[in-house]
Amino acid sequence: MSIPTLRYYEEIGLVPDVGRDPSSGHRRYRADTLQIIESLANLRAVGMSIEEMRTYLTLREQGDETAVEKRDLFQAHAEEVEKQMARLRIHQRYLSLKVAYWDARARGDLDDAARIAQEYESIVKDLRS
Repeated sequence: MSIPTLRYYEEIGLVPDVGRDPSSGHRRYRADTLQIIESLANLRAVGMSIEEMRTYLTLREQGDETAVEKRDLFQAHAEEVEKQMARLRIHQRYLSLKVAYWDARARGDLDDAARIAQEYESIVKDLRS
């Protein structure tokens, strides 16, 4: 995690107050704070929002009593990631077809280009939704 991100997380209250070395002023992270930072790094790596991170940390403090809520939080995010992946698959398909289209045009194969154009027109609706 970058230093600016770490400082930002401290500023917005995701990372609890951090002690300072009296002589150098350097931050001294306790073991439990390091665990929080590691959790935040993992959550960030999978694309969770600040609000989702905040929710998770609140639930984390409450222990296993909130296991269902934690599961639901991760399930909802997993479903959102799946939606993003589906959109990216459509983007990739469209781009692949455009490459094939322009390749056919470059080869002078107008019949193949027309066939490909019809195919990518069929995914335009999905692309825009």
